[in-house]
Amino acid sequence: MRRFHHDDFADTAALLRAKGGERISVCIPTLDEADTIGAIVGTIRRELMDDVPLVDELLVIDSGSSDGTREVAAAAGATVLLSSDIAPEHGSIRGKGENLWKALHAASGGILCYLDGDIANFHAGFVRGLVGPLLTEPDISYVKGSYERPSADGDGRTTHGGGRISEILVRPLISLFLPDLAPVLQPLSGEYAARRELLESLAFPTGYGVEIAHLIDLARDDRLDAVAQTDLVRRVHHHRDDGELGDAAFAILHVVLRRLARDGIVTTHHPLPTLHRRWRIDGNGAVETLREIPEPERPPLAGLRCR
Repeated sequence: MRRFHHDDFADTAALLRAKGGERISVCIPTLDEADTIGAIVGTIRRELMDDVPLVDELLVIDSGSSDGTREVAAAAGATVLLSSDIAPEHGSIRGKGENLWKALHAASGGILCYLDGDIANFHAGFVRGLVGPLLTEPDISYVKGSYERPSADGDGRTTHGGGRISEILVRPLISLFLPDLAPVLQPLSGEYAARRELLESLAFPTGYGVEIAHLIDLARDDRLDAVAQTDLVRRVHHHRDDGELGDAAFAILHVVLRRLARDGIVTTHHPLPTLHRRWRIDGNGAVETLREIPEPERPPLAGLRCR
């Protein structure tokens, strides 16, 4: 799996020449990201659209934020769309993967660059580094971002690694069942770019399982040779609490187990439960939290268009 560094694509003018007539859409799924979305959109608009027209379209696909995310993004220069308003004939499911799938309906680019909306240290190299290999290497179709994710542990010390869910859940699963994905440094990275044709061939789980699903499906179809990685160096973002991470891990595990069963790697004798049960311990004792997380999937868009 080929690796690049975002500095390899620091010459935006050279990327513009390599772009030719290709059209690039940057798509950002959001839910209550008012603190960070303005700087992300503003940087892309200023450096990659106004100064040099590398990016043709900048979309924020929102899940119904209540903190002013849509207003901040629009003021900074993005086209803001509610996920529920896109392709309404398919209904609406709240979730990150849903927003990414809806972006395929709304975006006009032949290359789509997905970015999370909570990046606190965003710079234009995120976009250049992800689309650069697609513009300069015709045999590459999917580019994952990799980076260090610093975080503070309970003792106030800074730790470095791939993220808690990645290291505690996904890496062990990959080592046990999906060794072809071991070279992927950040399997859950929300920063990636791909050619539309490839994206339209993939199913999209509607929640947090979408990124690992793409990689598993590409490996199953023997398409990992078309996948590359770009080192974005460092990603700083808001850290979620253990309850939120547990819900996300449940969704990801659901998606992985479904695929392991589909591909004959494991056998499940009963349908996977969709109820996530967890406990919160406070001064009043143990409080149980129940949440239904079915993690449904959107089908490949190419198949829908053939119907």
